[in-house]
Amino acid sequence: MPAARKDQIAMIVYAPALAGNDDRPLAVVHAMERAHPGLRIGLMISDEGQLIPLPDRDAFVARESSRGEMPPLRSTDNDFRVSVTGWGIPAGLCPGGRAQFEFHVALPLSVDGIAAAAILLEAVAETGRAFWGHATPVSAAVDIAHQTKNRPDDLKPRPRGLPVIKSPGAMRSPEIPHRLGWLNYWSDAAARTIGFPDPARDAELLSRSRRTATGGWVVRLTEAPLDLDDPAHLDALKRAYERFPEIGGRSTPPVSG
Repeated sequence: MPAARKDQIAMIVYAPALAGNDDRPLAVVHAMERAHPGLRIGLMISDEGQLIPLPDRDAFVARESSRGEMPPLRSTDNDFRVSVTGWGIPAGLCPGGRAQFEFHVALPLSVDGIAAAAILLEAVAETGRAFWGHATPVSAAVDIAHQTKNRPDDLKPRPRGLPVIKSPGAMRSPEIPHRLGWLNYWSDAAARTIGFPDPARDAELLSRSRRTATGGWVVRLTEAPLDLDDPAHLDALKRAYERFPEIGGRSTPPVSG
């Protein structure tokens, strides 16, 4: 799948690993098409970047997912290019030592893409039975990804004064979001783990949030797509990290008993 570009919104959804004849990859494709009428995901992206039509897409995706894979797919509309793929992450690299499957979606950072981002994030996350996920313009997502401290001897300051967050494998539970983004999907379990919502403290976030059918939340950090060159947006991101110290494994739960 081609690398994400700065004129795109990158979406990543973190879900339990595929098991057996798991139909979630195909179900995610169907959910995306239902969520955005007119979207048709009918092309495969080859290793060389060529677009290959899929006359029987559903059978192809089902066959690949039975092997624990999700091929890189793209929409047939050149004016609204949406791609989706996914892959498994081994237990040793995942929070709590529990293997995961990541769904990756790319949308254009355009009027249409911005309008569709929240509903597509919800569709992918809910259908994929995700722990959490986010959709963020690539330029901001790069700096946010660089918050992660992957080695004990990594003492470099994080970009833009953002807090240091643990690597995923060092976190205790997959229900704890690893980082924030522009649009955040938190499952019911994830929201309860980080303490969202608190009506007294989260009034502003709640004004830009909606509950999902499974009890999760889609939380919009800023009204416009997150732009860390905008001081107000950077401040909003920092305030959200302060509000939710559990995100990124930055707090240690009290010992009970």
